[in-house]
Amino acid sequence: MATWAKFPLTLPRLLGVAEFVTINFLIKINMMRNKNMIEPQNPQCVQTSVTGSAVVFKILNLYACLGGNCYKWEEVAKEKGIEIQVTAIELDVELARMYKERFPAHEVIVTDAHQYLLENFKKFDFIWSSPPCPSHSRIRFGQANSDRENYNPIFPDMKLYEEIIFLDNYFKGKYVVENVIPFYEPLILAKKRGRHLYWTNFNLPTSLNERKNPSNFIESGSKPNEIFHEIDLSNYKGTQRKDKIACNLVDYEAGRTIFETVLGLEKKKNVQQVSIFDAIT
Repeated sequence: MATWAKFPLTLPRLLGVAEFVTINFLIKINMMRNKNMIEPQNPQCVQTSVTGSAVVFKILNLYACLGGNCYKWEEVAKEKGIEIQVTAIELDVELARMYKERFPAHEVIVTDAHQYLLENFKKFDFIWSSPPCPSHSRIRFGQANSDRENYNPIFPDMKLYEEIIFLDNYFKGKYVVENVIPFYEPLILAKKRGRHLYWTNFNLPTSLNERKNPSNFIESGSKPNEIFHEIDLSNYKGTQRKDKIACNLVDYEAGRTIFETVLGLEKKKNVQQVSIFDAIT
């Protein structure tokens, strides 16, 4: 019960009659609310849509490739008792086709992820972006400084930092931007986990429970990483190198841990939210 409810005779002098009447009315309403209110069963989501009685958590998965990051998201959502709606953006038509086969429930759009983010970011609760990494990669940098052919120096793609700055200033939900550890000092401070850098607007766990990744992927081809990520590239008919595709996928255990963290933060945020009635008790 509110502190001022214990001193009803002195409140009118402090607040005035109108304020006193209003506060007493709110206290009575709050008592009725505490007695009769049923809390929502799915408090995890903030910017959500409602389909029937189900709460839907909307996710944008940019540069989706074959969905290494989201392989366990459905499992996590089921454990948390929520429904997720994933929109995946991939420019490679073949990868988009294979992604859809792997995740039939996800909406897959073949378009430029960078532009799609700019035009659609407000529609989502959580955004994951994994921009192309070759121009930042230490491996490619080393090859460009060697005698290997077809590895001339290239400019680092600044779209990576454009998206970090954009999301950090315009997006109201939670975001993750993931990339490799670059050959230069990162221009924006990041969180290093394993062989990846993560830019987020929330704290990442110290460990992402990543599994040990196969080594020497260049020499051994794509097969070790295909097995590791539980994918099959034998049906891929695109132009990208298969070993490169398989190596660049995020470990699904890291994706799972990060997604669990995001849903945990949203649940905590909702639990901590109070109404005007709670504020006076």
